[in-house]
Parts: sequence; C-alpha cells; structure tokens
Amino acid sequence: MEEQRQPAEYKADEIRADELQTEELRTDELQTEELRADEPHTDEPDPEEAVQHPEGWTEAGAIEAVLFSAGDPVSLDRLAAVTGCTPAAAKRILEHMQQRYAAEESGIMLLELENSWQLCTKQQYFETLIQIASHPPKPHLTEVVMETLSIIAYKQPVTKAEIERIRGVKSDHAVNKLIEYDLVREVGRLDAPGRPILFGTTDQFLRNFGISSSADLPELSAVEKEDFRMEAEAELAAGETAAAAEQIRVDV
Repeated sequence: MEEQRQPAEYKADEIRADELQTEELRTDELQTEELRADEPHTDEPDPEEAVQHPEGWTEAGAIEAVLFSAGDPVSLDRLAAVTGCTPAAAKRILEHMQQRYAAEESGIMLLELENSWQLCTKQQYFETLIQIASHPPKPHLTEVVMETLSIIAYKQPVTKAEIERIRGVKSDHAVNKLIEYDLVREVGRLDAPGRPILFGTTDQFLRNFGISSSADLPELSAVEKEDFRMEAEAELAAGETAAAAEQIRVDV
C-alpha cells in the first residue's frame, strides 16, 4: 500500500522547483552578459537609444547650422556632442565643408582656429560688406607695432618686460594698440614677484593672417632675427639721442 504524502512534503517540492527555476534564469543572464562582453565594441550608437531627428536632418547640416548661428568659434568636441557623432567624424565633415566652401564661388569660408571652427566671410568681400554694416577701423600697423606683435606671436605667452628687453625700449603704446585692435590679449599672469601679465595672440590675429594656430607661423630665418636685433638697437639709440637732446634743452 502506497504511503500517503503529507502536505508539507508537497510544499517542500514546490520550493525546490522554484529555486531550480531561479537558478536557471541566473545562468541564462550570466551567459547573455558573457556573449555581450565577447562582441566587438563599436562607437556606433544603439539604434533604439539614438535620438530621432526630423526628416532631412543630417550631421553636416546640423554642424553648419550651429556654426552659422554661433558666430564665434565652436570647439570640435562641442560640435561632436550636439550632433551625436564622434570627434573624428565631425572633423571629417568639417574638412569636407572647408574644401567645398573654398572651391565654390561663395562669400563664406570655414576657418579652423586652435581646434575650434568658425564660419567667416572671405576677405575679398570686405569692401562690399562695409557698405551695409558698421565696422571698426582697419588696424594701422606701424613698424613698431608690427615688431611688437611679432615678438608676442613667436614668444607667447610673454610679459611686457620681456618684450621691452627684446626691443630695448618701452612698449606700452604698441601693446595697448594691439589690444585695441583685438590682435593681442591678456592670457594669464606669470608666477613670479608682482605676478606680471602674460600676453598672447587672439583668434582675430589668426583670422587676419590666415593661419589655423600659432604653430603655423613661418619659421624665422637668421637674417630676420638679425634684422629684429638691429632695428631694436637703432630704436634704442634714437631714444637715447632724443633723451639727451631734451636734457640739453632743460639745462639751457
């Protein structure tokens, strides 16, 4: 005669069955995670998580719209972030746009400025633009101002004392003019007694001289360096002569 099972025994069997099912689910989850870990990693976004854009939206169009609206330079990382592509992909798009603007009969050009990008009007249309737009006076760069700018461009960041040591004369007027023309700006302070101001060039300087960064400045030849030295010595001698003449007039 078959022995009758107690209700408690049935309940224990159900608990063991539930535990086995739970263990099987955990095993399946672990195997799925291992398979995902073995899959090659890509930078492509998950289609389910990708932002849904309106019809006709493109990454190139979005970058162009951002640059047009911003006016000022926009960093490569920022352009990549707002369009959802990688920095490498964003740079490829920008370089293609730059080539397209250069090849077309367009009044617009795309400039790269220290790893940032900006839409600008081409220089040959300046005279046309000033007929309808107010504009600051074009910088008048004398030899003294140009020499000071060259020192700052090649030695930046540099203090006014260092500029004057190279030139041999006071340079307050020249530095102030360069700041007024937005070719030079304060970039920090030297960690030294008095914490003197450090000067460097601006994005406007890069635009005016048609370069992407200070690293693109042409290499100075030995002759040009000697010319700088001789001009500084001549200016110093002229200043000393003028000071001596003034002292004679005072004595008289």
